[in-house]
Amino acid sequence: MLVRILVVLFIVVPAIELWGLIAVGKVIGGWNTVALVILIGLVGAWLAKQQGMQVLRLLQLQLSRGQMPTEALIDGALILAGGVLLLTPGFFTDLFGLVFLIPYTRMIVRHLLKRWLWSLISSGRVHILFRR
Repeated sequence: MLVRILVVLFIVVPAIELWGLIAVGKVIGGWNTVALVILIGLVGAWLAKQQGMQVLRLLQLQLSRGQMPTEALIDGALILAGGVLLLTPGFFTDLFGLVFLIPYTRMIVRHLLKRWLWSLISSGRVHILFRR
């Protein structure tokens, strides 16, 4: 299972990204493609910083009120994943990175992720231990 995931991450995803860059380069030109990748990276970095700071403030507020910041932690993980995806050059990973960074789409991904995690916990495939 792990080998399949690694093959997809290190062979299939870069091949798809390279194909996408070449295809876009044929349509809009090579320099425009490079400029577009850089522009998406800059906008993504700004968005990751802005959203990360907002989630950090929400996390601090919830902790100061004694609340469990579950959604803020999930948002933080999604923002981190979105930032990492934006570091990878290419349009497809940038698209997924932006989906994780835009608040509205991140809310949808967070909901799906919570449902998936809950199904893993309720089926017994994941165990949660509480210690005091």
